Amino acid sequence: MEANTEDQESRVAVEETLQPLLENAPKPTKTPAQKAIRKTFKISAHLANLLPTGTVLAFQILSPIFTHQGQCHTITSKFMTLDLLAICCLSCFLLCFSDSFRDGRGKVRHGLATFRGLWVIDGLPVEAEEAAKYRLRSIDFFHAFMSVLVFAAVALFDQNVVKCFYPTPSDEAKDLLVALPIAVGVACSLLFVAFPTKRHGIGFPLSRH
Repeated sequence: MEANTEDQESRVAVEETLQPLLENAPKPTKTPAQKAIRKTFKISAHLANLLPTGTVLAFQILSPIFTHQGQCHTITSKFMTLDLLAICCLSCFLLCFSDSFRDGRGKVRHGLATFRGLWVIDGLPVEAEEAAKYRLRSIDFFHAFMSVLVFAAVALFDQNVVKCFYPTPSDEAKDLLVALPIAVGVACSLLFVAFPTKRHGIGFPLSRH
């Protein structure tokens, strides 16, 4: 037992001795390839935050139910499908104005950005200076509009929706339904990357710092 205790004490002493050396050690330089990979992952993270992934998932689950597998036998089915599309577009638009931050206790607080600042959903008071950092900006409306366009592109790819409203498209319409969503998705993705946002919307992971 005494030998084990002495070994543990010696290891602790060695670690305490090496700790300052490790902290003062120079940071390793990154190669251009490593920097490019890091930049790519960073862009992907921003893109995942901006694209309406949660809304798209809910839409893909509900679309076959509302459209009856694309049949839409009644007018009610078509109106229900239109309501689903409208609600999903509204969700994509509003989620772009959501944000989150960590308070002084390290607890994640969620809210919606307004022109005066961040309105915290749980209703607990927030310092005016802290809330003012998250006020609405023009780029938020730009991202909200782009998010709706991306969802519209995904909806045009959904065969249930296409068959519901346009059961017998012409050859030109088929080509347009294939090319248009891809063009919209690529253009919006490039705009998202060119004009990123620092907001951490609801569902987007927030770092501990």
